[in-house]
Formats: sequence, C-alpha cells, structure tokens
Amino acid sequence: MRSVLGAIMETSNIPRQSSPVLKQLEELHQKYADLREGQPASYIPELAKANPDWFGICLVTAGGYVYEVGDSRQEFTIQSISKPFVYGMALEDHGRADVLKKVGVEPTGDAFNAISLDPLTGRPFNPMINAGAIATTGLIGGKSAKTRLERMLQVFSLYTGRNISIDMDVYASESATGHRNRAIGHMLRNFDILTEDPDPVVDLYFKQCSISVTCRDLAIMAATLANHGLNPVTGKQAIRGEYVESVLSVMASCGTYDFAGEWIYKVGMPAKSGVAGGIIAVLPGQLGIGVFSPLLDPRGNSVRGIRVCEELSRYFDLHLLNPPNVGDSAIWLRFTGAEINSSRQRSAAELQVLREHGSRIAAYSLKGKMVFATTEVVVRDVTEKMDGMDFLLLDFKRVLGLNESSCRLIFSLAQNLFDSRKTVLLTHIGNAPNFLRFIKAKLGETHTQVFKIFDDNDFALEWCENRIIESTLPGRSLNGSVPPSEYEILRGLETDELAVVTGLFERRSYRKGEVIVKSGDEAEEMFLLGKGSVSVCITLPSGRQRRLATLSPGMVFGEMAVIDGARRSAEVVADEDTECDLLTVDDFNKLVDSHPRIKITILRNLNLAFCRKLRKANRELGIFDN
Repeated sequence: MRSVLGAIMETSNIPRQSSPVLKQLEELHQKYADLREGQPASYIPELAKANPDWFGICLVTAGGYVYEVGDSRQEFTIQSISKPFVYGMALEDHGRADVLKKVGVEPTGDAFNAISLDPLTGRPFNPMINAGAIATTGLIGGKSAKTRLERMLQVFSLYTGRNISIDMDVYASESATGHRNRAIGHMLRNFDILTEDPDPVVDLYFKQCSISVTCRDLAIMAATLANHGLNPVTGKQAIRGEYVESVLSVMASCGTYDFAGEWIYKVGMPAKSGVAGGIIAVLPGQLGIGVFSPLLDPRGNSVRGIRVCEELSRYFDLHLLNPPNVGDSAIWLRFTGAEINSSRQRSAAELQVLREHGSRIAAYSLKGKMVFATTEVVVRDVTEKMDGMDFLLLDFKRVLGLNESSCRLIFSLAQNLFDSRKTVLLTHIGNAPNFLRFIKAKLGETHTQVFKIFDDNDFALEWCENRIIESTLPGRSLNGSVPPSEYEILRGLETDELAVVTGLFERRSYRKGEVIVKSGDEAEEMFLLGKGSVSVCITLPSGRQRRLATLSPGMVFGEMAVIDGARRSAEVVADEDTECDLLTVDDFNKLVDSHPRIKITILRNLNLAFCRKLRKANRELGIFDN
C-alpha cells in the first residue's frame, strides 16, 4: 500500500535540482556510494542477505519537509532503532519513577548485546542495550501478547505516518538464533525485573526488532522526536511531549553503545543505530535524519551512516552543544515588485509594465539569528517560486547574525539562481558581514557577478524595475527628455491652451548634484521636469538622508506649493544634468481669470497624481501589516 507520506512527497513543488539541502544530500550519497568498508550483520541469517549497495539518506525538518536521496524507500528491519520508541511507550504507561526502578539511564560503554546488569539489583544500566530494551518491552501495557503487539504497531505507525508491519522472515531468523536474548530474559526474571514468563516478552522483543521500515520512515520518526512528539508531516501526536526529553537523553548518552562518546563529540545529536544498517539522528526543534546502509563497522553501526551524519553535522552546524537561538521564522516580510514599487515615479506605461511583470521581482526581508532550520525555510520558499522570478532581493536589515550553514545555504541558492540566469540582490549586507566575507572568499572579485549589492531596498527595487522596463519597452529612455506637450499635468489641454501655459514657462538648467529645492524655502514655483532626473529626499534624525521619490522627464515636483502655499518640506537634488520648466504660483493663480479651464485641468491632473500616490501607500501599508 502506498503511504500517505509518499503521496505528499510526490506532489512536492521543490525542483530536485534546485534545492541546496537536497544537493548536499546528493553530494554525500555520491561521495560514499562506492565505500565498501564493513559487512552486513551475519549473526542473524536474514540480515546477512542484505545488498551492500543499498544506501539511502533522508532529512525531515521539524516543519514537515522531506529531503531524500538514494534507496530511501527500500524496506529493512528497524532492529535496535526501535528501542528509544518503545522506551517512550513504557514512560507513557508507567511514568519515569516506575520505569527507573526497572531500567537505569547510565551509559555502559559496552556493546549492544552485553549483559550489563547492576550486580545488586539486576537492573539493566540503560534501555539501549538489549537487556534494558527487553526489560522496557516487558513494561508495555496490554492484557495479552497480541494486544501489546497491536499497540506497538499502532504507535510506530503514528511515528512513521503509515501502516507498518513485521518482516516475518527476519522475525523467524531472529527467533531461531536469539538464545542470548532469551538468556537475558531469564536473568531479568530472576531479579524480578520481569515479573512474568520471560519468553513472551523476548518474543515480542524479536517482533519489535523485525518491524519493517524505510530510511524515510526513520527520518520522519526522528523528526517527530525533534518536533516534541508531534509527527510534523501528519500532525498526529506519537508520544506526549513531556517524555521526549527523556527519550532523547538516553539516545544521546547510550544510543550508539561503545561509540556513544565519540558520536556525541563528532556529531553532537541524540542518535540510535540498528544492525540492519539504519541510523537516526535528532536535532531538537530543527530536524531528524535517517540513513540506511547495511555495511556495519565492528561495533554494529552503519559505516556510511556515521560518515554522512558527521559531515551533515559539520556542514550545517547541527551539533547540539552549539545551539542557536531559533525564532519561529526568518522571513519578516515577503513581497513582489507588483505589490511594492520603488520610490521612482513612473509613467502610466511603465506602471502598467510593472503591474504585469513586477511579480518577477521577489523580495524577502529576513530577521533574527539565521541557522539551518530558519534558513532552510527561506531557501525552500524561494526554490518553490524560482520559476516565476527573474530577480531575488534579500534584505538583511533585521538579521542579527548568520552561522556558517546559513551562509552555505544562501550561497548555494544564489549559485542555482545565477546558473538559471536570475539575479540575486543583497541589501543592508552590513548586518551580515560574515556572509559578505563568505561570498568574497568563495568568489573573489567575481562576487559582484553573482550578487548585486545595494545599501537600501528602494534602490535595489528600482534597479530591477529598470531592467524589466528596458526589456519590455525596448528603446525607451528612462532619463531622456520630453517636450512640454508630454508633461503629465498638462494632459487634456488643447493645442492653443498648451501654447498659453508654455508661454508662462521659464527654462532652467541644473548640474548633476545641484540642490534645486531646499527644505524650509519659500514655495514660489513648481517645476516640470523636461530632461534628466531628480530625487526628493528628507533628512532623518540620525542625519542620514532618505529618498522619497525619483522623478523622470514629464513629471512635476514642488506642486504642493500650488495647493497649500507652505514652505518646502523636502530637498530636491539633480541626479544628473537636468532641465526644468518653472511655472510660478502667481502665474498659475492668474489663469483662474484668463483661462479657467487650463487651471481646472492642471488641478485635476495633480489630484489624480496624488490619488495614485495614496493608493500606492495604502497598498504597501496593507502588505507591511500582514
């Protein structure tokens, strides 16, 4: 039966070749696919039949996203990886205090099948060795062996998100060769750790180890523990959250037996291995990892599994003892160029182009401390939408820091976009100096070919808009010149009326950088821009200037003087050599007597321009308030 999870993954929108997370898994799979160290387990005959080429890797985030490569759907038996999950069932059935009376939590440094019992009480030292696991299996509640098995399978199905079953061939093989485990069971009965006939308990333990799973199942189970017991894919609770920390604690200290110390030192995540070749690792709050490869080292751990987990931990900074301060999301605001425009004032034709094609600009304002878990959400969101974008703007204004894994993910994402002929723009990169150092170290002076760096979102948006307008309206000059007949505020005037108005104009020229209007000056005229471009700015309390608008030929500035006669409230500077036609307030007011239709038409056009600006402000406020 095909699982629900399989259906979810198959309908994923992530292009496989584009995800940096998936790319890293694929590189690790390729790197270790030819590794031939180790042997499949031979003491259980059925396990010895495993194909040594089987190799799968799966990573599942606490948000429920699945990344998988290789033989991630190949079924095998869970073996000792079942132990922490059954231990969780015992905790739920009896509580910590009663379970601790039967099974301790101290690491032994012994192999998985060691007979490690307290010499006075007979209590196994921890639930990860076989003795402790058999004692834990004996704590599962139920009136009969059948009921206990059904409960176990139900709980494991909650963890995996699909109906699971037992591999009866492996179970038969385990049962036929499990004399040591039967001996352990009788020893536990001797010390009253088991209070009933040990044979049914050991038999249930054999069935528990023979549950058939896939690498993908293991990763989802691990992610469920990472997600406080809630399966992040199905949304169903597999274990009460209050017991997850106890399960993870024994996994961290005992999950890889006599390799546990080296594992926590190198990998730094609670883990559990199994002799069928599976291994899981859990990073609380962030992700779960499952690796499957039946080639085992002398300790009974998957050789490839250990190598993959070590590299993933280093590459993505996953060590538990290097904890980040993870927020709920790294995305503060997400918008497109169709929703928010730059402060560059546009003509009607240009605005129409941006309404139709502005969605090709995707902007993400990021926030907080960025680590793997938060950055992966950003990378995945961009990856899912990359087919519809030509420009990606990443704003670091609210970012408090990036660790190296975040730098790698964003860099890899940018390379994917660059290879797809898309442009990545960075703003406020001063808030992420380590990322700037990272890309310079990777690319040297060529980093400006992959990344366009701007001080402010507004100028980055304008740059993108200009590229779209230039490609959509070929031959159009953004800063050329226009005749007075194309001034926006003169639209609707007849030829003789245009002659009247233009006769009142005074032509003035300004050099690049020259201040045309000063804040606080008397307002005596309005300016109709005939050639070049100008920017309207205000000075913030910090002393930094902020651009309010950049105007192109055909537009008007200083027009507020016509409405209220107040002093200038902003500064206007020529961005390049510029020419303006000036219309004084006095001459404009005289039109009410000599040519009232001209004045009414100009006022109507001014009001329409104010309405466009107000609608733009309302639309952007609505986006910022979401």
